Amino acid sequence: MDRKRHVAIFTTASLPWMTGTAVNPLFRAAYLAKDGERKVTLVIPWLSLKHQKLVYPGNITFSSPQEQESYVREWLKERITFTSSFIIRFYPGKFAVDKRSILAAGEISEIIPDEEADIAVLEEPEHLTWFHHGKRWKTKFRFVIGIVHTNYLEYVKREKNGRLKAFFLKHVNTWVVGIYCHKVIRLSAATQDYPNSIICNVHGVNPKFLEIGKRKMEQQQSGNQAFTKGAYYIGKMVWNKGYKELLELLRDHQEELAGLQVDLYGNGEDSSEVQEAANKLKLVVRVYAGRDHADPVFHDYKVFLNPSTTDVVCTTTAEALAMGKIVVCANHPSNDFFKQFSNCRTYDDGNGFVEVTLKALTEKPSQLSEAQRHELSWEAATERFLRVSELDQGFVKKLSKIPSTKSASRSLNVRRSMDDVSAYIHYLSSGFEAMRRLFGAIPASLQPDEELCKELGLAIPTHT
Repeated sequence: MDRKRHVAIFTTASLPWMTGTAVNPLFRAAYLAKDGERKVTLVIPWLSLKHQKLVYPGNITFSSPQEQESYVREWLKERITFTSSFIIRFYPGKFAVDKRSILAAGEISEIIPDEEADIAVLEEPEHLTWFHHGKRWKTKFRFVIGIVHTNYLEYVKREKNGRLKAFFLKHVNTWVVGIYCHKVIRLSAATQDYPNSIICNVHGVNPKFLEIGKRKMEQQQSGNQAFTKGAYYIGKMVWNKGYKELLELLRDHQEELAGLQVDLYGNGEDSSEVQEAANKLKLVVRVYAGRDHADPVFHDYKVFLNPSTTDVVCTTTAEALAMGKIVVCANHPSNDFFKQFSNCRTYDDGNGFVEVTLKALTEKPSQLSEAQRHELSWEAATERFLRVSELDQGFVKKLSKIPSTKSASRSLNVRRSMDDVSAYIHYLSSGFEAMRRLFGAIPASLQPDEELCKELGLAIPTHT
């Protein structure tokens, strides 16, 4: 094509919040812009100071979007070896304490000017469109790709009346994602199915972890002991991030695992309860505050235990494999991508967990081949993304093709009409405060408030 494609990546979180939707879209933007073949804009949420204090760790706050952008770029610069010329823009957001999530305030697709609106990538498309009220994404952009990160149904099932909530949420997700996305990428089969979706892990690991793994491989090749510590787990310290499953496995198999020591690292709302549960075990389970997984404290551990079944594709599992460790994880769809690596050991039940854990502690990890290292990298993840999203010019051209037969044309027109009606219904329902509140939106989030508008340089709405 004559001009470069413009890819706008919208996501639901930003650094310094170390969550998957803050880190992975940032790397995606950097690697998509790396070769200079396309223009890339990363669109991330801006929070007012009171909301920053609820979300960002270590008392880190920013007085302006420019200050946060500098922080984000510096963090990235320390982890990649090239300069990437993508743009960062901010949309107004608010933190929903009950959902532990950032939700948009106002119409965020407006952040991209109409003349630049080409390809949109919605990281967590359901999350970004539940309460969307504005121009339809498919109308604003020529091609809209949704990347499903989170197993929302699994989280909801663990709440009171969880099965009923999950049934309702499944249909809402299917509705909004169908309205707003041309194509959907599911990172694993652990997520709910969507029309026009494909399963592919389009995430890679921070290059630092591959460098750590390379050093460990060199130590092994020179005959030195590369791993001097045993088993550990790292993750946000809330029960549904694998801690419940892990502590139950350790509790139920204390006799078989006698002598096992496990170190847990993380911060979160359930930290005190996790510590209390660990103290009740006969095994030695030490609990530490969370830290970056690339921290030297983790380099010498040999076995990473991750029994979580709520993840879609666990970033820390990929990082552990990249560092050359043995990973013990559940035989679950979220771990299908990792089964290609010989250092990934899966189990089906508690007895299987005991068997593979004890065996892993006695074995030397296999060394990753260059092909396996590449498969874990962001270069490979970007190649997979471009392939499955069909951003090789072809698919976007197909969108405007006229069907070859009258019947195909009629069918397409009927489908478009139904989509238009469905989108209009969502537009109307999302425009009423009472309806928004009923479905869980943050109060008064139909438009950004005056404070957010001033901080982002947006026009102050007449009605807030």
